[in-house]
Amino acid sequence: MRSVRRMTVITLLAAFCLALVFAATGQPQVLAAEKEKKPTAIYKVDTDQKVVALTFDISWGNKVPDPTLDVLEKEKVKKATFFLSGPWTLRHPETAKRIHEMGYEIGSHGNLHKDFSNYPDSWIREQVSIAERSIQQVTGVKPTLIRTPNGDFNPRVLRCLNQMGYTVIQWNTDSLDWKNPGTQAIVNRVLKRAEPGDIILMHASDSSKQITEALPQIIDGLRAKGYQFVTVSELLAQAKVQSKVE
Repeated sequence: MRSVRRMTVITLLAAFCLALVFAATGQPQVLAAEKEKKPTAIYKVDTDQKVVALTFDISWGNKVPDPTLDVLEKEKVKKATFFLSGPWTLRHPETAKRIHEMGYEIGSHGNLHKDFSNYPDSWIREQVSIAERSIQQVTGVKPTLIRTPNGDFNPRVLRCLNQMGYTVIQWNTDSLDWKNPGTQAIVNRVLKRAEPGDIILMHASDSSKQITEALPQIIDGLRAKGYQFVTVSELLAQAKVQSKVE
């Protein structure tokens, strides 16, 4: 019994000493802060401003990308964000350059179109680095935003990408254009779901056969509701400014 009591006293004293050390160094606060810093993906930003980010993924094809750019040019949409895959960028350098020359923001859509969560960090780093070099080689842009293939990720993937200096961008409104449900279905879905600070997912790959017909109506409909178009980076910057003001 004496030995048990002695151990109990020693344990309590050790805990008390640790508490004193933490109180002096502020370590509990540091640990709490680190615990709160969980890797996250961005779906939208909280804002009262009527702004949205139109985003387009491109992984394959040469029939839809340029007509999509033609629509944006005709509708005088100056701000949009394109997530380009590495292989597509190398296969279609002129279109990739056109995206950059039109002033649109360029992010990465990875290299091989496979779910990152199924692979180790070393594979993710390799694939993202390959895509980064391809995009930079063709457009001169070193992307800092990434939308993972299929939007797939988990906390480990997010942490790996954050460590590489990337911000992972998801979406709040999915047009489902890749399902080709009909032009009006795509338009109605976006106009019904879009809200201030939204990131809207669309595709400019050849798999999205109806986006060029739907896009003018989406643009007109959002403008009629008072929305302005910004890049994803501008959306994130606005959120940071608001958080500083608050």
